[in-house]
Amino acid sequence: MKKQLVIIGGGPAGLAAAVAAYDAGVRDMVVIEREERAGGILKQCIHNGFGLTRFKESMTGPEYAQRFLDEANARGIEIMTNTFVTDLSGDKKVTCMNERGVFTIEACAVILAMGCRERSKGALNIAGTRPAGLYSAGTAQKYVNIYGHLPGKRVVILGSGDIGLIMARRMTLEGAKVECVYEIMEHSSGLRRNIAQCLDDFGIPLYLEHTIVEIRGKERVESVVIAQVDKAKKPVAGTEREIACDTVLFSVGLIPENELTKRAGLSLDPRTKGCVVDGNRETDIQGIFACGNVLHVHDLVDFVSEEAEVAGRAAAEYLARGEGERACLSTVAGENVTYVLPQRAERGKDVKLYFRVRSAFRGAVIRVETGSAVKTYKRIAVAPGEMENVTVKAADLADARDIKISVVREA
Repeated sequence: MKKQLVIIGGGPAGLAAAVAAYDAGVRDMVVIEREERAGGILKQCIHNGFGLTRFKESMTGPEYAQRFLDEANARGIEIMTNTFVTDLSGDKKVTCMNERGVFTIEACAVILAMGCRERSKGALNIAGTRPAGLYSAGTAQKYVNIYGHLPGKRVVILGSGDIGLIMARRMTLEGAKVECVYEIMEHSSGLRRNIAQCLDDFGIPLYLEHTIVEIRGKERVESVVIAQVDKAKKPVAGTEREIACDTVLFSVGLIPENELTKRAGLSLDPRTKGCVVDGNRETDIQGIFACGNVLHVHDLVDFVSEEAEVAGRAAAEYLARGEGERACLSTVAGENVTYVLPQRAERGKDVKLYFRVRSAFRGAVIRVETGSAVKTYKRIAVAPGEMENVTVKAADLADARDIKISVVREA
């Protein structure tokens, strides 16, 4: 089987990329989705707050996903569901498996939109037993919102990621008692609006610089032991206390789903755990693009769609022009910046740069250095849990060797 464009993943990124590619002229394409229905993780995110940036209205996750699914269906874009991609080669051969068997699609271009997965409890090396009642926040969300099953009645949440914060509210609304949320860092990793709406509004306490050091229980979780941590994130002796509970939810980070990326031999950024890309979201193999949470973990799905449309249009451009070299310069993470994406910017084009800060503070100034030129942008506050972005104009890149972004306190 041959296709001009294969999009791996039918979530918000994959669907937005497909629509954008179609509108840019691509007709021979397929979206491959491993689940029964396209839409990705949004199908279980029944809370509102989606689409505020993109559509200027508050939507639930299923509504947001359906908006793009309707767009794809209206264009007649082929979506192959219940199909797993088992391998991706550097020459763009996509090996798939479904109920009909194993088959290979030879693609002219590929867009990676596989999303991300939750970091599991096993990655934390917490002492104690392994009883029933331990869930990732996303798994608990699926049980409650899709299957109508409440995982427990007395809950402790480790980690203050957005899914954990949202599940603190959801479990409370379903009648469970959320004892507290514990975060090992000195700042929350979730959006400020979620802290206000999901914790503060429901009187759920958030303890920073605390973690679970032991899980107790035989058949079912009976309690956890909590301790304060020092600057090295090690438990402080003498600060331990036991909290009775029957359920523990883990919201301890998301990891881009990059097994196929590695199989294709693409370069990965150790900071984002995703591909190294340019402003078109093209990887170091021409014709393979990446977008959404498989590239770097976003906090708003609106930006996932925006990034996916960049990749979709770029894939259409690639299919029209073929391979070719482009003059690019590097982006550099400066003071108080964890990473900058894309890692390469093309000369002669405006580029929108996304980045995250290392620490939270009020009165921030973003410094963008391009050669001898320096531009500054003020922010009321910055936090690691909220992605920032700035747009650099093509004219500012004329004599630049790289683009350096720093975030400093306002003088």
